[in-house]
Amino acid sequence: MPESLPDRDALAPFEALLGSGGVLTDPALTGRYTRDQRDLMQGETPAVLRPRSVEEVQALVGLARAQGFGLVPQGGNTGYVGGATPEPGRRQLVVSLERMTRIRAVDPLNFTLSCDAGTILADAQKAAEADGLFLPLSLGSEGSCRLGGNLGTNAGGLQVLRYGMARDLVLGLEVVLPDGTLFSDMRTLRKNNIGYDLKQLFIGAEGTLGIITGVVLKLWPAQGQRATAWLELAAGAPIPEMAALVRRETSDLASTFELISASSLGLVTEMRGAETGLKAGPGGAVLLELTASSDRIPLDDVLMGCLEALMERGWVVDAVLAQSETQRRAFWAVRETIPEGEKHAGGSVKHDIAVPISRLTDFLARGAALLAERLPDVRLSVYGHVGDGNLHYNLVVPAGRDRVAFTREIEASFAHDLYTIALEYGGGYSAEYGIGRFKRDLLERYSDPARLRLIAAVKHSLDPDGIMNAGALV
Repeated sequence: MPESLPDRDALAPFEALLGSGGVLTDPALTGRYTRDQRDLMQGETPAVLRPRSVEEVQALVGLARAQGFGLVPQGGNTGYVGGATPEPGRRQLVVSLERMTRIRAVDPLNFTLSCDAGTILADAQKAAEADGLFLPLSLGSEGSCRLGGNLGTNAGGLQVLRYGMARDLVLGLEVVLPDGTLFSDMRTLRKNNIGYDLKQLFIGAEGTLGIITGVVLKLWPAQGQRATAWLELAAGAPIPEMAALVRRETSDLASTFELISASSLGLVTEMRGAETGLKAGPGGAVLLELTASSDRIPLDDVLMGCLEALMERGWVVDAVLAQSETQRRAFWAVRETIPEGEKHAGGSVKHDIAVPISRLTDFLARGAALLAERLPDVRLSVYGHVGDGNLHYNLVVPAGRDRVAFTREIEASFAHDLYTIALEYGGGYSAEYGIGRFKRDLLERYSDPARLRLIAAVKHSLDPDGIMNAGALV
């Protein structure tokens, strides 16, 4: 890279390129871009760049190279692993696509949505709904997260059980590469075997290989029917067997199968200062939802038959069925408020665990034993998308302890023992959050040499000067 100019001079070409509001330098304005969502890292940037078009993204990449800046692509800054936070001392500019929110096309007959990567996920969902279609990617942060960030981290969310991760929903992609050229593969084809599936290189790459600017997503028919139940679990209820039975008994119409521990439910109750009206059994609770696009499917009957089968086996001690959309939303509000409940209790150390569904019970038993041995006084909050093997295994910060210090302490010791158990069962330490800056050491510690060598080779091939999100993932 060329020798860099002082920032005030080097930023002038960006200001000329991006125009009014396109370059933010005032700390009062840039602060929300430089602090990670969990408040664990304070980053630093000379400026936040806010392009309005793909052409401007291409041009700013060229300027950054010429002026010696690194770039950190950022979506809604809702990630949990610091992947979108510019690091102090690296002279990194944040590139926010928040002004690139155009819905380019909805094709109701092809069941596809094409849009800018800066589109807020909830807005993309609404665009699909307007044409009687359904975008299944759904996250707690969907009102503020953006599609570029969702793809950069390969987001999971609430409906992976039925529809898969973010990468499973992508048909086409548009990316500005580190040299400023455009990789445009915005195809809407369901079948496409033209060489390497290059778009998959950029999904889950966390902005280290380029800046995603556009995407084509798969859609489904609008799910006009929903049948939702809150299940109180018996002690020792076998989650893997339950999830398998639900899939069989409902012909795979289950879109969500969410585990909620009694402790996690208690956090919501404490935060609200009132009972939720819902209970956890000795084995916790499950929020189960079936969806269908056709009114010809007797979804309530299917759900009732499934519940009868679960109760006959003694796995469910009681169940509450949502009798209205209002009651259904109340069920979901409890589930989606758990992270806020953890924050209200003093914060939590988050472990985003994935294990094969068949080993969930084994993992939970060994995790509980490890916690009882090592941290008997620490409160555990376990919940998550267990229908797809994803557990949020979070330790609540004890009263009086500094949250950041406690987090560092857990990450240096207990977390590694927990991850070791997950890995023994064929699992992993990042189900849906990504690697970012906070889990980079885990990638290096637990990956085999061949994986690390391939990651390094791909990075060097596409970004030999290391200008794209240096410090994240690799």
